[in-house]
Amino acid sequence: MIVDMPDTNVSKITRALVNVREEGGAVALGRVLTLVIVTRHGAEEEVIEAANDASREHPMRVIVLMIGESDEEARLDAQIRVGGDAGASEVVLLSAHGATGSNAESLVTGLLLPDAPVVAWWPTRTPDQPSRSSVGKIAQRRITDAATQPDPSAWVGALGAHYSPGDTDFAWTRITRWREQLAAVLDQPPFEPVTQAEVLGAADSPSTPLLAAWLRLKLGVPVEWRYLSSEEWVSGIKSVRLTRESGDTLLERPDASTAVLTQPGQPSHELAFPRRTLRECLAEELRSLDPDILYGRVITDGWDLLSASPTEE
Repeated sequence: MIVDMPDTNVSKITRALVNVREEGGAVALGRVLTLVIVTRHGAEEEVIEAANDASREHPMRVIVLMIGESDEEARLDAQIRVGGDAGASEVVLLSAHGATGSNAESLVTGLLLPDAPVVAWWPTRTPDQPSRSSVGKIAQRRITDAATQPDPSAWVGALGAHYSPGDTDFAWTRITRWREQLAAVLDQPPFEPVTQAEVLGAADSPSTPLLAAWLRLKLGVPVEWRYLSSEEWVSGIKSVRLTRESGDTLLERPDASTAVLTQPGQPSHELAFPRRTLRECLAEELRSLDPDILYGRVITDGWDLLSASPTEE
């Protein structure tokens, strides 16, 4: 069901949500959180689709806020989606024009689920300090994505400077599978200490230095990291090499969907290693709404220990 509400206000939207609930029975009940997505016009459908998919694991109310240009005529348009058009969530699209968009907090506060956590997500446009933004102040968790920033490397480098408990970034979420696999390798024989490590990735991969910072923090050894040219590797992390006395352990992606694990004295293993989708990243971040303490340590302590500049050949 889709309900269009041109030139409206928050009070009318709230009443419309109540009417939808009454007409649809329990369709709007059982929500566990409110997800506020701040995006731009024309980029909303991809993030709504990701939220709808994630809502099957985390039923929620999704508020999509799109703020137009300040010189437009003041107006608030809205659309409510429930049922098959909203997965297991209910979606409220707010299109704020002109002065109506000057106070984002006032637009979403009246639509939040009572007594439920609030998660804010900026898929594209991101404030320099998310926790101090109008929407970020009301959220327990704040999600950004370095990969969508004009300068992903600079954004990752500044994450620690404006970090506040509850912040996270999809550049960190995308390396979960790498961290799990590397931790599993070190939990198996031979139980030798790592003496150094190396991380290689594409120039468009803000996850590359974050993985290097994690290794530097957890292993306490020198970690070199380097960006590869487009001829060497197209996108994302290419490989991680761990050096131990018995030889090197190499986890390397020959293509975008698989990885090969090579260890001394053992046959190579091919692993399914596709790049994580937007839906997978969002669902993971919604599983725990407590601050990610490890992420905070990696972008502050780990980043300070790591060389902020990639190793030059």
